[in-house]
Amino acid sequence: MVDWDLAGRTARRLMSAGPSTTRDEAAGVVRELHEAAAVAVAHVEKLTGMRPVPGGPVPEIAVVDRPGWVDANTSGMAALLDPLVEALTEKQDSRPGALAIAIGSRATGVQAGGLLAFLSSRVLGQYEVFGTGGRLLLVAPNIVATERKLGVDPADFRLWVCLHEVTHQLQFTAVPWLRGHLESEIAQFVDATDLTSDVLRERLQDVLRSLGDAVRGGEGESEGLMALIGDPAQRAILDRVTAVMSLVEGHAEYVMDGVGPDVVPTVHTLRKRFAQRRKGTGPLDRVLRRLLGLEQKMKQYAEGRIFVGGVIDLVGMEGFNRVWEGPENLPRLEELTAPERWVERVIGRPAIPA
Repeated sequence: MVDWDLAGRTARRLMSAGPSTTRDEAAGVVRELHEAAAVAVAHVEKLTGMRPVPGGPVPEIAVVDRPGWVDANTSGMAALLDPLVEALTEKQDSRPGALAIAIGSRATGVQAGGLLAFLSSRVLGQYEVFGTGGRLLLVAPNIVATERKLGVDPADFRLWVCLHEVTHQLQFTAVPWLRGHLESEIAQFVDATDLTSDVLRERLQDVLRSLGDAVRGGEGESEGLMALIGDPAQRAILDRVTAVMSLVEGHAEYVMDGVGPDVVPTVHTLRKRFAQRRKGTGPLDRVLRRLLGLEQKMKQYAEGRIFVGGVIDLVGMEGFNRVWEGPENLPRLEELTAPERWVERVIGRPAIPA
């Protein structure tokens, strides 16, 4: 239902150019990012106490440009979404004709390409969970552009970014059941889907009104396209997935700051300046952030960080790592801002500071 080839071509045509660098400068950035990622592995493993499962796949690190990031995401999104769209289509009473599919797939391909173009200049790094899986992507031009804009030490910033992304890599290589758990939740989400065109249209109008508020500079939270979901069963699944993603994001945030100035001398400056970067200011930026639910993403970072730090304060890193023992130990949505409730449920004792 999505022409992913067209999405990729559209994104390449619409994406902005990266920062100006010489060939030697670009080669140096690529080399230094590979080195920083390698250095980050030891620091992340030492701080978290986690190790990749023996005999598992060897993690691959790829330093890419913006087109390379788009190519990786079109293939990854196709691998994840195409089977889901097919499953949704089969649940409908009637299937669209060949012409409708052709037109619809091109329209959605252009739309997907526009969103990928927007994100291609903002993403610094990404661990590929779905699709080919197992690769850690570092988007070199975006890292260079951000460090220049923030006026920070390049070596410190590159290592700091790598600490965050390597943490994601370790989460999925040390906890192999986590990927399958997310895939299972997504499959259940599809099974629970039962939207009529009228209901979908009504919810879409609510989303568009929220986007209008964003254009006018209105504040407040919005789930973006996630607001189209209203079924209670789907909401329950979405809450569980949100809690998991808040956990993995908050864990990475904790680690990138937790290594301290001995590893990243300017870590406190980086955190202060980077926090400002996450706030979109222009009308287009506000609209797209709201449409994509990126405001909720920022909430995930904040609440996940509260949860991870809170649990570690109460039961230490070893106690926190029980979260990775199985799906039943994953935090519930309401526990993200009340880590003591998770401690009492999972550890089985009152939450007393360690």
